[in-house]
Amino acid sequence: MASSGVNVLRYSALIAGVSYGLYHQSEIYARNRQARIDREYAQREALITQAKAEFKKKNMPPESVTRGGQVISDPSDPRFDLEGYLTALMGEQAKGA
Repeated sequence: MASSGVNVLRYSALIAGVSYGLYHQSEIYARNRQARIDREYAQREALITQAKAEFKKKNMPPESVTRGGQVISDPSDPRFDLEGYLTALMGEQAKGA
């Protein structure tokens, strides 16, 4: 039969092991929970960024300037901008006068 000192040591080791196991399991759970929250946040942030880009692309006014920097002066062109055309025309007249 084991002495009482050995039994105290056994049960102390058992309680310490169970306590460490519970603590370690809670740390793992907290780390996984935080990683899940971070992933969800990153996913939402990506969706918001994508939605902002789509909104900007959808609601952006058409380009009134060609790639060469010339203002579109054809009124039947769907990209024609009267304000941009008049501003460019005023700028040309100011340079010429």
